[in-house]
Amino acid sequence: MHLIFRTLLVLLKARRRSRLSVWDTSSLPLRALPTDIDFAMIVNNGMYLSLMDLGRFDLLARSGFWDLMMKRKWTPVVQSEQISFRKSIRLWQRFTIETRIIGVDEKCIWIEQRFVRDGEIYARGYLATRFVDAGGAVPLQDIIDAVRTELGQSLPEDFTVPDWLHEWRGNVALPGTRRPAPHLW
Repeated sequence: MHLIFRTLLVLLKARRRSRLSVWDTSSLPLRALPTDIDFAMIVNNGMYLSLMDLGRFDLLARSGFWDLMMKRKWTPVVQSEQISFRKSIRLWQRFTIETRIIGVDEKCIWIEQRFVRDGEIYARGYLATRFVDAGGAVPLQDIIDAVRTELGQSLPEDFTVPDWLHEWRGNVALPGTRRPAPHLW
């Protein structure tokens, strides 16, 4: 992980920041560093996805889910993600990454993340994530039950994923790992 030191810093600072529910919105203040930019002196498009990891780690740590995840030996994995850009973030500019879980479905937890500067959205990404352990994918109901019983945080009512995100994931999905995915142009 090329953001290892920044990740550790986010996790350490999260312990001293206000506590959140896993269903709340995390707001992580950051600054565009020289390691984030490309030759145009703006945050590199691929770097946005890595910075989004930091926003998710902040939410997980501040909500107590990080400790739950470590205790149960769950690992988060991204199944699908996409991002849209509106404005560029330049070297040394301050911005926040706003992170919130927007819904769950039969397989995944869906997260929306926004790069915000001066009250404006500069970029927005969506991702579907799952958790795995030594036995494979952790059933979503096990995660919801653990959050409810161990963290005291119940799933909000009417917490469904928008249809357009399901369509998008269906349109871009690769075959499962047990099915062939031949490389043919």
